[in-house]
Amino acid sequence: MTRHGQPTVSIVIPAFNEAGRIGNSLRRIDAFVRQRASFVEVIVVDDGSTDSTTEIVGRSKTANLRLICNPGNRGKGYSVREGVRAASGEYVLFVDTDLSAPIEEAGKLLDVALSQDAPIVIGSRNVDRRSIETHQPWFRELGGFAFNFAVRGLLRLDFRDTQCGFKLFHRQRTQGIFDRLTTFGWGFDPELLFLAKRAGLRVREVSVRWGHHAKGSRFSPVRHGPRMFADLLRIRWQVLTGRYSS
Repeated sequence: MTRHGQPTVSIVIPAFNEAGRIGNSLRRIDAFVRQRASFVEVIVVDDGSTDSTTEIVGRSKTANLRLICNPGNRGKGYSVREGVRAASGEYVLFVDTDLSAPIEEAGKLLDVALSQDAPIVIGSRNVDRRSIETHQPWFRELGGFAFNFAVRGLLRLDFRDTQCGFKLFHRQRTQGIFDRLTTFGWGFDPELLFLAKRAGLRVREVSVRWGHHAKGSRFSPVRHGPRMFADLLRIRWQVLTGRYSS
């Protein structure tokens, strides 16, 4: 599906208790959307928020905006999957609510997808670390490097940054890997990329500008880090037991 010779794009935003940030992010995305000649829809997937996130989204004037509400708090991976399932664009871009990777970087991913016929293009902070304008706290960066090392060792994925919340998918060509996703928390990205590799889908990793590390992040290294490593071990176990061969 194209409009004016350009592919249509669905932007998926998973959100949980993001009342403090979602309004400003939607305004930034709206300004970006209105500058494009092609059709862009914006899908916010509320993951059981208990604050005013849904009310703020409901009042937003963002063009072509839709709100999906999960049946309770199901996790970021679950939210992204549901957003992809609801999308109508030829491509789906999922972004973090704080837009640490500025929405304007989307064109960079789409250009690679089109020029290299790549069904998946992932943004990366580590291909060129000069693109990081503001670094995360040292313990988060250290944890990120450790997690990436584990991803490489356990899942044999040769990517420098699997956790950047800025990824583009060709919707029809990648629908199958979303349907097979079993990891619904913060550690869903490595399983998604592992499933893509098993399916023979071309994945490209592109350096993106990392604008800022926003305060109020829902990710806690202490609370979520061990769970993410446990997810990697579970995925590896599913590989060894043939779970992905069925």
